Amino acid sequence: MNTKSYLTPTRKYKSLISSSHSIYRVVNSTLEVKDLVGRLSKLISQVFNASSCQITLIDPGKKYSLLKCFSSNKKRYLDERKTLITDNTERKIINSCSTIIHNNFLGLPLVHEDVIGLIILKRNKQMPAFERTDQEMIMTLLEQAIMGIKNLQLYEEQQKIVLGSIKSLVSLLDMRVPQEYTHSAYFSHLVVAIAHEMHLDEKQVQSLKYASLLHDAGKVDIPLKILTKTTKLTPKEYGIIQRHPMKGAQILRPLQILKPVVPIIMHHHEKYNGTGYPSRLKKNQIPLGARIMAVADAFEAMVYGRPYRERKDISSAIKEIKKKSGTQFDPKVVDAFLRTVKKISLKKYLHNN
Repeated sequence: MNTKSYLTPTRKYKSLISSSHSIYRVVNSTLEVKDLVGRLSKLISQVFNASSCQITLIDPGKKYSLLKCFSSNKKRYLDERKTLITDNTERKIINSCSTIIHNNFLGLPLVHEDVIGLIILKRNKQMPAFERTDQEMIMTLLEQAIMGIKNLQLYEEQQKIVLGSIKSLVSLLDMRVPQEYTHSAYFSHLVVAIAHEMHLDEKQVQSLKYASLLHDAGKVDIPLKILTKTTKLTPKEYGIIQRHPMKGAQILRPLQILKPVVPIIMHHHEKYNGTGYPSRLKKNQIPLGARIMAVADAFEAMVYGRPYRERKDISSAIKEIKKKSGTQFDPKVVDAFLRTVKKISLKKYLHNN
C-alpha cells in the first residue's frame, strides 16, 4: 500500500488556509441545513482527496440519523428520513465521541456542546492512508462548519415556530370570516409558484409565503355586516375595507421576524397604474411581492367567486388577468403567472367551478 502523503506539510498548511476560506463562503451563503451539509460533503471530499464523504446529523438521543448526505465522484444522495443508526462504527464514533483513523478510513464526531453528528471519509486503496495531520486539519475546518450547521438548525426551528404562529392566526381569522370570503388552501401554492417562476431568492419566496397566509389579517377589524354584505358597498363601507392592509401591517409589525412581510401586506391592493390603495403607488414603487400577490389574489377571487360577484371559469379569469396587464397588474408578473398556470395543475380550481 502506498502510504506516502499526497501533500507536504507546507502544502497542507496552504490548503488549510484556502479550504478555511472556502468553508466560510459555503457556510455564509447557504440558507438550509440540507444544502449546507450537501455542499460541505462535496467540498471536504475534494480537499482531502477522498473517494467518498458521508455527513450524518443525529437526534438529541443519539439513536437516529435525521439527515445523511453521501458524496463521491460517481454519485451523491441526501436522505432526510429518520433512521435508526445500526452501523457499529458509526455507533462507536457517536457513543465514545472519538475519532477513528485506520489506513484509508477517517471518522470523526461533529461536536457542538454534545455530539450532533459524524463525518466519515474514505479513500481508495490506491490512495495514501490518512494521517494524524489530516485529522487535525479536518477538525480545524469543521469548527466553523459545525457552528454554521447549528445556527441553521436553530434558524429552521425558529421558522417552524413562526409558521405555527402564523397558521394559528390564520385559523382564528378563518373562524371569524365566512368561508366564502377567505382564500383556498391553494392560494399560497400559487403565489410561491409565481415567485419561483420569477426566480426570486429563497428569502423572498419565504416572505411571500408568509404574506400569502396573512395578507388579510387586517380584516379581523372589519365588522361582519360589511364583510358579508352582498350588495354594493357605500363609500363609507368601502373606506373601511380599504383600511384592512394598513391594519394588517399594524398587527404584524411588532413581530421582527415578519418585517419583510409587512410591505407586501401593506401594498397588495395597489394597482400598477397608481389607482389602487392605500398609498396609490405605481409600477416599481409597489413591492414586487405585493405585485405578485395582487395577480394571484385577483385570479382566486374570480375563479372561486364571492357572494357579491359571480365566479368565472378559469379561461375567462386568465383572459381578465391578461386584459388588465399594464393597468391593474405588472406585465412581468402577468407573464410569469401565465407561464405558471401552464405548468401547474389547475384541477383543484376546476373542481371548485
